[in-house]
Amino acid sequence: MSPRRTLYRGGRIFSRRTLEDGGPSLGALLVEGDRVAWSGDPADAPAADAAIELDGAVVLPAFVDAHVHVTETGLLLTGLDLNGATSVREILDRVAAAARRRPGVPVLGHGWDERLLAEHRPPTMAEIERAAPGTDVYLTRVDVHSGVLSPRLAERAGVIGLPGWDPSGRVERDAHHAARRATRHTIPPAERRELHRIALRAAAAAGVAEVHEMSATHVAPEQDLVALVALAADDGERLPDVVPYRGELVADERQALDTVTRLGVPGLAGLAGDINVDGSVGSHTACFREDYHDAPGHRGHRYVDAAGIAAHVVACTWAGLQAGFHVIGDAAVDATLEGFSHAADRVGLDVLRRAGHRLEHIEAIDSAGVAELARLGLTASVQPAFDAAWGGTDGMYAQRLGMRRAGVMNPFAAMVAVGVPLALGSDSPVTPFDPWGAIRACVRHRTPAHRIDVGTAFAAHTWGGQAAARPGRPAPDSLAPGQPATFTVWAAEKGAGVELLAHLAGVDADRPPARCLLTIDRGRVIHDSGGFAPR
Repeated sequence: MSPRRTLYRGGRIFSRRTLEDGGPSLGALLVEGDRVAWSGDPADAPAADAAIELDGAVVLPAFVDAHVHVTETGLLLTGLDLNGATSVREILDRVAAAARRRPGVPVLGHGWDERLLAEHRPPTMAEIERAAPGTDVYLTRVDVHSGVLSPRLAERAGVIGLPGWDPSGRVERDAHHAARRATRHTIPPAERRELHRIALRAAAAAGVAEVHEMSATHVAPEQDLVALVALAADDGERLPDVVPYRGELVADERQALDTVTRLGVPGLAGLAGDINVDGSVGSHTACFREDYHDAPGHRGHRYVDAAGIAAHVVACTWAGLQAGFHVIGDAAVDATLEGFSHAADRVGLDVLRRAGHRLEHIEAIDSAGVAELARLGLTASVQPAFDAAWGGTDGMYAQRLGMRRAGVMNPFAAMVAVGVPLALGSDSPVTPFDPWGAIRACVRHRTPAHRIDVGTAFAAHTWGGQAAARPGRPAPDSLAPGQPATFTVWAAEKGAGVELLAHLAGVDADRPPARCLLTIDRGRVIHDSGGFAPR
């Protein structure tokens, strides 16, 4: 049987080439099976089995979210969302209400930020127990690098006395990981599958057709990643593609290959992602050269040294896998780049560069570090929404680090200037799926010297993300004949090229970014909010 041929017409279609060259849009697109078969003037369109009228909408390449935690996102979307809470009392009332709604079921919440609470602290264990007596309660901070929990869960998870445990019920580091294992590893398979489905549908609704899942030993069990990849590969589900990464540190090539075999994850891209060299700025666990401005005597925590980083990178390089790390503070950046440099000495710089390794977040990096990123051929997988939320003279970075150090965070322009490849992501659930919001954050970076233009940001959130997961393979010219039919549809009444992108991102006006009407992944409709139907 021949593949189904669907004609999309009556819109403005912009391929990668037309966006980069500033050329005119096309009016029609023919999809045959999972590929673009033709594009051009609607009057010249070949015969099709069905036609979809776009009614003037804009067609663009689909987004890639280069850093996602799918299960955690599903838990946020179905659980207790504490983003925007303004007091401990408000959090406790929400916890109590959740416990009443589902007696005996753990209360899992996410998103509190003590800076926004009237008391400037999270709830204590005693307060949580009074709100939900005898209930397992675990509430993660917005950065997911610390949390607070109830007495019952503290005892069941065995966190008391571990590094990072505080008698108030706050946990970080080892104690935080133990709490996560107790609440994440016990999710039943059917519930886990539904969490994955809900999160991936949310990504598709934002115009995202591919996510890079950053699994890790401290984030989720192995079977979580196996189940997620299987779900995304099920054509009947019609969900975004998943590029799987697993953050497990290895010492040599043999261990790397054995780990891949043990995991049994089809298409595993690398042992990379959330191998934490350090923690987060908000939780005071990111590792810095100098003391925190608001915590004298404290410089955060480093979890992997340069020797361990070098061994892992060498092992992954010889095993044909991508290596990568979560790295935020400048001292952690120093150790990471030192490790990669040692690895380059052992495998050869050209071999290392061709391997296409990547770093996640890479926030507090100076000009020398940026130059070293470029020399080593590393991709910077970054989250512009972090700057929008926490940058500037009055943001969390300034509070934690002081104005001088806050001003060097997330230097996107410097990275682009020396040729460091960028891939944009959300780190969902830390920030939501919002690609246009991320692009707007790049263009309106809270530190003007770090801003990049809208075209560069769009490229980093589309084919830049594709390239980040496929070293040595150029990203396709999206929407060109012969290429995978992966695209999005948006309502827009004006503009072309960068003007159009700025309009959709809300850069040119004080309004929210555009809403996705349709997301197509390899010819499959994975999101439709515009009522499009064949005619």
